[in-house]
Amino acid sequence: MDLQITWFVLWGVLWAVYFLLDGFVLGTGMLHSMLGRSDTERRVLLHTLGPVWNGNEVWLITAGGATFAAFPTAYAVMFSYLYTPLLLLLFALIVRGISIEFRDKSGDVHWRSLFDGSLILASFVITLLFGVAFGNLFQGLPMDRSGYHGTFLGLLNPYGLLTGVLFLLLFALHGALYVSVKTSDALSHRAAEIARRLWMPLLAAGVAFLVYSGVATRFVSHYLQRPWLVPLPVLAVAALLAIRYFLSRNALPRAFAASSVAVLMTAFTGIAGLYPTLIPSTIDPAFDLTISNSSSSPYTLGIMTVVAFILVPVVIAYKIWVYRLFRSRVTDKDLLPDAGMY
Repeated sequence: MDLQITWFVLWGVLWAVYFLLDGFVLGTGMLHSMLGRSDTERRVLLHTLGPVWNGNEVWLITAGGATFAAFPTAYAVMFSYLYTPLLLLLFALIVRGISIEFRDKSGDVHWRSLFDGSLILASFVITLLFGVAFGNLFQGLPMDRSGYHGTFLGLLNPYGLLTGVLFLLLFALHGALYVSVKTSDALSHRAAEIARRLWMPLLAAGVAFLVYSGVATRFVSHYLQRPWLVPLPVLAVAALLAIRYFLSRNALPRAFAASSVAVLMTAFTGIAGLYPTLIPSTIDPAFDLTISNSSSSPYTLGIMTVVAFILVPVVIAYKIWVYRLFRSRVTDKDLLPDAGMY
């Protein structure tokens, strides 16, 4: 049971770190044309993402791999019952990567406009699908002994869509703040102003999410059973308020740090609210997938734990090195005169 708890915590951490890192990439992608008023500014935006976006997806692969290895039954259910949205998510991730890498391979206006549009659309779709998917996991799926009784359109329920909207606003704000600290002059000021405009809608979505979660999920009962988890949503709200405070004082690096905490605590709040369930059943709790009935054998979990505690710190150290290496602000002087990102 201890190893199952360990892997539930690690599973949650992997997803939270992925949302933290890829969240600002997705947010920047969604706001690409709104932030970048000229071709030069849009190239600057892509150069802020170029050294880091691909590495951020390592956490997505690791989170998926951890789900497969630690909780294979839950993995099988998700990839069977949610096959259509996950396939759409995969296609959108491919389009996002192609758009970032191919956009500056030609100076043709139509070529760049095509990939600008595909970047915006793919970033929007990825964020929305992640939000809807996790909203449905938080709420539960209609499943019993005979299988899944839902449809793809059934996933677009009010709570799932609300979670999708929360993800869209949270990642957009996170991306705007990232751009504000990674660029300078007009681009940085514009990003900070967009972040200020996004804050109030995000606050409204966050409040609505917390209230609706009390009705649509089992979060309240789970948190009441484990009051030591209550600081997680409290910290999420505090981080959200801190964003506004630092923005009002134009302390942009601190505002970005606060948004990073807000993303992490929001993810932790939802995932911790599931414990000890991985996928609840909305038909009958007897058919819930929990860390007990969907995990791998203790032997497998033991081997994976040793590997994880060796390799995860290596990945963390590498990411710290990359972000430290590319910590400087990007300006138009950093752009190469010929087409291409590097």
